[in-house]
Amino acid sequence: MTPETTDTQPRHFLDVDDLSETELLAVLDRADEYKRAVEAGEDHADLSGQTLGMLFQKASTRTRVSFETGMTQLGGHAIFLGEDDIQLGRGEPLKDTSRALSRYVDAVMARVFKHENVEVLAEYSSVPIVNGLTDDAHPCQTLADLLTIREHEGGFDDVSAVWIGDGNNVAQSFALGCALTDVDLTVATPEGYGIDDDVIERARDLGGDPTITADPVEAVTDADIIYTDVWISMGQEDERDVRMNDFDGFQVGSDLLEHAPDASVMHCLPAHRGEEITDDVIESDRSIVFDQAENRLHAQKALLSWLLE
Repeated sequence: MTPETTDTQPRHFLDVDDLSETELLAVLDRADEYKRAVEAGEDHADLSGQTLGMLFQKASTRTRVSFETGMTQLGGHAIFLGEDDIQLGRGEPLKDTSRALSRYVDAVMARVFKHENVEVLAEYSSVPIVNGLTDDAHPCQTLADLLTIREHEGGFDDVSAVWIGDGNNVAQSFALGCALTDVDLTVATPEGYGIDDDVIERARDLGGDPTITADPVEAVTDADIIYTDVWISMGQEDERDVRMNDFDGFQVGSDLLEHAPDASVMHCLPAHRGEEITDDVIESDRSIVFDQAENRLHAQKALLSWLLE
């Protein structure tokens, strides 16, 4: 994808496997450094004077605040552009929006519905495009997930993780991230809600071999990490009754955790407490959910500084 405004192709981050294993580990190492810098109160203005444009079609708490705060800590600036602030595919072709923004900012983060929209942005951009979330992928979340797993497990060797619930965008990027880091992954979803076949094939091409099952108890037995997300995402509200029925038995609660006595629990938030996860679990000592949320900040700073070197 060669941008029209420059002879140099920028690096984009549209999904986790845009990074090699070596590059991914380098980004996580840099995230560790930034986290320690924040804890020590040390300056790390590595992107001084640079600007991040942030395009939002979907509402967000963690994505907006973590990117905006991250750019401030790196000495740069972030501009929020909501759906009402920009012609995101309405009236103006998306490729024109991309080319114009490339003349103003040093990188663009886009949180949109259709994955093809970030692909178009990347095709016509002369600056890095970062996927802040699409219906198909959430790679920035996966960076934070992997950083959290490495912190709590001391590395990736012999770590077993289970995704339980809906095989959504978060699950799909997580599967690729596990493949890149040799984390043993089991995916437990109801029939018809699994990860896309092409994502499973991409994970296998990366050296992963995710186990697919419809049995949540079998999946979590003796796991190190149990990860879930909402069963009803934005835009799926009219499917609520059907989904609540189909996901019966997949709730991450105390009964399920009896089969994984040493497992830590992850959730990308926001959580629908009482649906995919119980309140007592998310508030328990086994929950690393808020470490995971904090790590969005450090992982995304590391990604941005790596892309803009």
